[in-house]
Amino acid sequence: MGADYLIFTDVSTDIDKEMLKKYDIRFVPMEYVLGTDTFYCEQPETEEMMHNFYEKLRNKIETHTSQITPNNYYEVFEPFVKEGKSLIYISLSSGLSNTYESALLAANNLKEDYEDAEIEIVDSLSATGGMGILCEIAGMNREKGMNCKENAEWLRNNATRINHWFEVEDLIYLKRGGRVSAATAVIGTALNIKPVLRIDREGHLENIDKKRGNKLALKALFDRFSESFDMHIEYPVYISCADNMKDAMTLKEMILEKYPEAVVRVTMLSPIIGAHTGPDIVALIHYGKERE
Repeated sequence: MGADYLIFTDVSTDIDKEMLKKYDIRFVPMEYVLGTDTFYCEQPETEEMMHNFYEKLRNKIETHTSQITPNNYYEVFEPFVKEGKSLIYISLSSGLSNTYESALLAANNLKEDYEDAEIEIVDSLSATGGMGILCEIAGMNREKGMNCKENAEWLRNNATRINHWFEVEDLIYLKRGGRVSAATAVIGTALNIKPVLRIDREGHLENIDKKRGNKLALKALFDRFSESFDMHIEYPVYISCADNMKDAMTLKEMILEKYPEAVVRVTMLSPIIGAHTGPDIVALIHYGKERE
């Protein structure tokens, strides 16, 4: 069907707003709960709303998210399938969420109901700005003339070249997710220990280092980035932060000082991801070497 097809992702994706418009990226909505209020998120939230979200987390207001069901996906995709449109959906990593499996089930059901349906479900093996990079690349590939299937295959074959490096501020959120013990969270917070994490080849979050203090943690992110970054590739670098713009801009300056030709985009971390990471996390994400 040529290059006339739609690109979908979900609202856990962090993507530059200009690129969002340029490539006409569509979103599958998600819900999150903050205190006693439920929010139906159809588009990336405004910076003001995200700042308020993270301020409430700092004030110990509890939050959680809801999974997208196969039926939700079916309802979002069906109107376009009925019109004969093809589509790619770029999901949150299957190592972090069940959304990939739910989207795949919905796509299979749609193909049973509409025999000509062309739906490609891509497991990003990524999160936050990593999904944003893949959405941008999907848009570039479509502009270059790749058809729906070719584009999806390219994304699958290159997903593990999207490298993620995270620095976490609040260990309590890692404790809730089972990443560290309660004792480690308490002691680490008292000693100002900052875990450094990555996303591995299977799309799981992995602890890889820890540093005492913010300055050393940011340097660890930059060092990991420098080891794996491919400066000859046209794709952007993403820095996603949970209302911690100061550290994000520090990282951007470090990158541009060493790689002045790099395109660096700074975004706020979606509440869908921030609900699980807490405030002030910084993620440095880029296309580069294959993940180990």
